[in-house]
Amino acid sequence: MADTCSQMLLGSGLTVLSHPLMYIKVLVQVGHEPLPPSLGRNLFGRQVYQLPGFFAYAKHIVKIDGKAGLFKGLAPRLCAGTIGTLVHSRVIQNYQKADKTEEPGNSQKEDLSSLQQVVNETAREMVARSCATIVTHPFHVITLRCMVQFIGRETKYSGVFDSVVTIYREEGILGFFAGFIPRLLGDVISLWLCNMLAHLINTYVLDNSMSHVGEIKNCSQAVTGFFASMLTYPFLLVSNLMAVNNCGLAGGLPPNAPAYPSWVDCWRTLSREGNMSRGNSLFFRKMPAGKMYAVDQKRFF
Repeated sequence: MADTCSQMLLGSGLTVLSHPLMYIKVLVQVGHEPLPPSLGRNLFGRQVYQLPGFFAYAKHIVKIDGKAGLFKGLAPRLCAGTIGTLVHSRVIQNYQKADKTEEPGNSQKEDLSSLQQVVNETAREMVARSCATIVTHPFHVITLRCMVQFIGRETKYSGVFDSVVTIYREEGILGFFAGFIPRLLGDVISLWLCNMLAHLINTYVLDNSMSHVGEIKNCSQAVTGFFASMLTYPFLLVSNLMAVNNCGLAGGLPPNAPAYPSWVDCWRTLSREGNMSRGNSLFFRKMPAGKMYAVDQKRFF
């Protein structure tokens, strides 16, 4: 229980610190560009048109809504983080209790190969994360919609309870799970990619006789996790777009965004337009090739 509480406190602190970053990322993901591109230089010294990065975007938000404006949607996100940690911990604890109730002297675990152990542990982690995602996705939807209100200056989603009532009244239960399928797929694929790649590197690349092999294995886990998140980023992008699509907010309606019939149609549209990585970087953003900036609509076409 103490470990769970410490995880919740640490997670809440990191959530508060990282919230402005997520807020701006979401606005970029939906295509909102309130500031026009400017002429700058890339890493090679060549002059190129660049889009405003995180700090310029944050300064723009503070100018309009004040510093508190950078924390729109924080309350439901904190709820999601806290509940998700509790659910995840409870599922893992149930697995651990099941292991302890097995017959004494059972050597099945010792006989498993290293690959089979990784598969079993990854499967358990997948179940725990999936359960947490199912329970917390409604709060995730509310968080995203609170953020996207910045585009149209709406106040439709003003609190957790009021947002729950609004979504249920207008969209029913399914409204709480808008964008759920691509988010779950992305999480599952990323988890398996990360753990399998880390296992291959630790087993066939690293030598256990090396010095500091433990630190190197931890580093390989972090690197593979970053690589897996990059590969599955399109799932996150599509999930966030579907969570705000056609929900009554300007940021999710034409002309700011198409009305996607399904997440597959959203994926195809983004792929056709070359926007599958939109919002992936907030610090080195180059102007999309072959597109024009519409000043009145504050987006690219």
